[in-house]
Amino acid sequence: MQSRPSLPGAVREGGPVSTARAPLRPLDEALAELLSRARPLADTEQVATFDADGRVLAQEVVSLLHVPPQDNSSMDGYALRCADVAPAGVVLPVSQRIAAGSSGAALLPGTAARIFTGAPVPSGANTIVMQEDCEPADDGRAVRVNIVPTPGQWIRRAGEDVTRDAVVLHQGERLSPASLGLAASIGMAQLTVRRKPRVALFSTGDELVMPGDVAPQDMRAGAIYNSNRFFLRALLLRLGCEVTDLGIVPDRLDATVQALLDAAHAHDLILTSGGVSVGEEDHIKPAVQRLGELNLWQIAIKPGKPFAYGQVGGTHFIGLPGNPVSSFVTFLLLVRPFLLKLSGCNCVDTKTTAFSAHFNWPRADKRREFLRVRRNPQGGLDLFPNQSSGVLTSAVWGDGLVELEPGQTVAHGDVVRFIPFSELVA
Repeated sequence: MQSRPSLPGAVREGGPVSTARAPLRPLDEALAELLSRARPLADTEQVATFDADGRVLAQEVVSLLHVPPQDNSSMDGYALRCADVAPAGVVLPVSQRIAAGSSGAALLPGTAARIFTGAPVPSGANTIVMQEDCEPADDGRAVRVNIVPTPGQWIRRAGEDVTRDAVVLHQGERLSPASLGLAASIGMAQLTVRRKPRVALFSTGDELVMPGDVAPQDMRAGAIYNSNRFFLRALLLRLGCEVTDLGIVPDRLDATVQALLDAAHAHDLILTSGGVSVGEEDHIKPAVQRLGELNLWQIAIKPGKPFAYGQVGGTHFIGLPGNPVSSFVTFLLLVRPFLLKLSGCNCVDTKTTAFSAHFNWPRADKRREFLRVRRNPQGGLDLFPNQSSGVLTSAVWGDGLVELEPGQTVAHGDVVRFIPFSELVA
C-alpha cells in the first residue's frame, strides 16, 4: 500500500458544490492525467511460478542455462552421418538406441543410432532421418535410409530457445501461461512480482437491489438489480486486484462521506459506480471534495461522460457512471490502463485493429464515441441496433468497440478502428 497522510477526523465544512458547466476533458488528456498519477506499487512478493499467471514481474528473469541444454532430436528416427548415406538406399547397422532422458555413446562411423524425440544427439552424428524415411532391416539390427539427408536436419541445437545469461522475461511484464512455461524451462520455481492493487468497490443508489435479496415479482416500483457491481468486481479480479466489496451506499451525503472514509483505509483505489452526475441525489462529487480533491470531472466520450478521478487522503478515487454500459466502457478505457500502471505493468496501451464497417452511422457526436459491434463471417463489423448506455445486452452480444473521433460518421464499407473485448478483459 502506498504511504498516505492520515485522514481527518472530521470532514471539512463547505458550501454547495458548484454545478457550473466546465469544458469536458478529451479522452486522451484524461487518460494522460490518470497515468501520470498512477505510480507503480513499490511492494513486491515471491510467488510460486505455478500461481503467477497474470501477475506483474518486479525484476527481470535471467537464464542460468541453455534451453535445450544440448543438441537433441526433434523427431523419432535415426541419428547418422551424412557422409555415410550416398546414395539413397544405403543400409547401416544400428549401433545403439537413445531415448529422451538418456545419453548415448559417440556414434561409430558407418552406423546409425535409433533415436527418439528429445533425446540428445550423439557426438559424431550430424543429421537425423525421421523414421518415415527409413525401413528396418536385418530384424531391426540395421536400417535402410531411403533419402539423402542434409546436415543438421531435425536437430534442435543447444540454446536454440534460450541461451545462458539471456534475459527471458523483463521487469514490468504481465505474466501469461506461456511466460510461466518459459520460466519453468529455466528452472524458476518462484518469481518476484508486484503485490496486487487493493481496491475498495461500492455502488450508490437507493434504487439498487442485490439479486437474491428480493424476488423479481416482489421488486418495489423504481427498483433495479445492481448489475454494475458484478461486472466491475469480475473485471477487477481479472486485472489481478484484491477487491473489498463495500456493497451499496444510500443516496445521502453523510453516508457517502462515511463510505469514502472507510474505503480509504488500507486500499490503493476506491472505485464507485453511480452518483457522479450533477443531480441533487448525486453525492460523490461533494463528498470527495470534502475529504480530498477532485482532479477530473466529466470526459468527452459517449457513453461515459460522468467520470471522476481524485484522491481521498492519499488513496486514489475513481467514480464511474451509473448506467451499466457507460460504467463498463469507462472501466475498460480508463480504469484498466490506470490499474495496469499501478501494478507496475510496462504495457498499458489499448490496441486497435482496422476493420470494415458493415453498417451506417450517420449521427456524428461532438464527443469521442464507442459503439458496440460484433465481427461477422464476412470479415466486417455488425452494429448492435440499440446503442443506449443502459442496454448491457449490447456488451454481451458484441465482441468489441468501434472508436469514432468527434464528428465522425460511418458509411457501409468504411474502415474503422476496432477494439476487441478480448484485448480489454483478458
